[in-house]
Amino acid sequence: MPSYTPPTKDMQFILHDVLNVTGSDIPGYDELEADFTSAILDEAGKLTSEVLAPLNVVGDKEGCRLENGVVYTPTGFKDAFEQVKEGGWPGLDMPEEFGGQNMPYVIGTAVGEMFSSANMAFTMYQGLTHGAASAILAHGSQAQKETYLPKMVSCEWTGTMNLTEPHCGTDLGLMRTKAEPQDDGSYKISGQKIFISAGEHDMADNIIHLVLAKIVGGPEGIKGVSLFIVPKFLVNEDGSLGARNGVAVGNIEEKMGIHGNSTCVMNYDGAVGYLIGEEHKGMRAMFTMMNEARLGVGMQGLSQAEVAYQNAVEYANDRLQGRDVTGAKAPEKPADPLIVHPDIRRSLMDQKSFAEGARAFILWGATMIDAAHRAGDKDADGLVSLLTPIIKGFLTDVGYDNTIKAQQVYGGHGYIEEWGMSQYTRDARIAMIYEGANGVQALDLVGRKLAQDGGKHVMAFFDLVKGFIKDNSGQDEAYDNEFLEPLKAASKDLQAAGMYFMQNGMTNPNNALSGSYDFMHMFGHVCLGLMWAKMGKASREALAGGTSDPEFFETKLATGRYYMARQLPATALHLTRIQTGADTVMALEAANF
Repeated sequence: MPSYTPPTKDMQFILHDVLNVTGSDIPGYDELEADFTSAILDEAGKLTSEVLAPLNVVGDKEGCRLENGVVYTPTGFKDAFEQVKEGGWPGLDMPEEFGGQNMPYVIGTAVGEMFSSANMAFTMYQGLTHGAASAILAHGSQAQKETYLPKMVSCEWTGTMNLTEPHCGTDLGLMRTKAEPQDDGSYKISGQKIFISAGEHDMADNIIHLVLAKIVGGPEGIKGVSLFIVPKFLVNEDGSLGARNGVAVGNIEEKMGIHGNSTCVMNYDGAVGYLIGEEHKGMRAMFTMMNEARLGVGMQGLSQAEVAYQNAVEYANDRLQGRDVTGAKAPEKPADPLIVHPDIRRSLMDQKSFAEGARAFILWGATMIDAAHRAGDKDADGLVSLLTPIIKGFLTDVGYDNTIKAQQVYGGHGYIEEWGMSQYTRDARIAMIYEGANGVQALDLVGRKLAQDGGKHVMAFFDLVKGFIKDNSGQDEAYDNEFLEPLKAASKDLQAAGMYFMQNGMTNPNNALSGSYDFMHMFGHVCLGLMWAKMGKASREALAGGTSDPEFFETKLATGRYYMARQLPATALHLTRIQTGADTVMALEAANF
């Protein structure tokens, strides 16, 4: 059975050596001393490795089952969910007013990675609840917050997001679910939603569905969409549960992966719903949930790549296969371990350099969310909004690719379910699709985010990269050559692509849109290059300061050099593709495909 070791040491390095969280002026960060964060991460690591990880394969094999309208989760899930609730983990970064612990989002993000690596399908139950609670916190009335949030923060009640319908996914303006106003201020919700993760299950007393619907008589298209709270059980004035609402699960989807999460068809038949925020402003409220969810999905790409990599390393060290071409490394054995071979090393270095760079990128993004929410920093909010489609799209694409590389290390055993590696690949695949398919993320990046606020945020990113290179140049020739020069070259490629879009996208928008996917990946590489430059700097400083653990920092530098030399140059390829424009992409008539 696969194993999982929480990367708490690497998280501590990023939080304290790279991001210097205690030196930040973000409210609450002064409390994030190394001993404090270590205690939290170690405790979460124990729970994830000892309780959740062993259930991962159970959830995959058993899946969820629907019997007489009730969904039963896999063996052990319910008991594990109780342990998660007892530890207060679902409310780690939620307000104390509603029972949370009010810790910064960056800590919740680090803990979330471990939960997702250990058991992605299980973690989605609490993750979706967190997103739904965040939407109510941001847009709900005070009465709605007081009614729902305490139970959702504790996960006594869980939450969902209901967007997709059989005939519409990304184009939500086509939805047919309707909301009819009632005399008491409530609405009757009728329609069908599909692909609803955690839509029905046996681990919570109530499920609070957030449902997008169109109020009868409202505007057509996306402008007529509103958001509603539709509880599984109605809630009485005293907070007790009342009658069963008119919402029921119609079916559980049979999926490629995340079998332990109940992905449901939900039928709404005159269900009582309560408007969140203003009429016809549902997308504004829903995007509170979706932006958080997209960051969480990006983290899923990392989480599956990380756990797959850990197991691939273990296998590569144990499996004997062939001899090192430079001479036997284990002459006393019939063959050398796989890890001596350069192609295996290449694969493992691809995985390692991605996972560690992606972890730094996500935690950096989480600090921007904290700056926006805790300090009202609009620049941080704008920058993380720009980077969100990159975090979601790039990290899930590359994360999935790396689960395949990990599977490949096993050879034929990687294809056999007994070894468990295919689950990581199957589970990771959904992350490229839900919360906005990655092609949509690329279109959002190029079509909306680059020009947002007059291009202010993308220019701020370029200035940030330029500033870092300028501030750290000329102090160490090796660092300049190995880290700063590759970052400078990649950043220039990214800027050149942006200039191409400006010069050619206005006359023919397809010139920009046909290059959007390459641009998203190019941007992702530059972000990871920046993270590796920062980690390289921090590692050199630690070594110069006489660290007690030089091996960790030397390993970090070697991994960073690999990324800068072998991965970051991909920006040149992406730029070349972008600059070919739309002609070859759009050349065929639809009938000729």
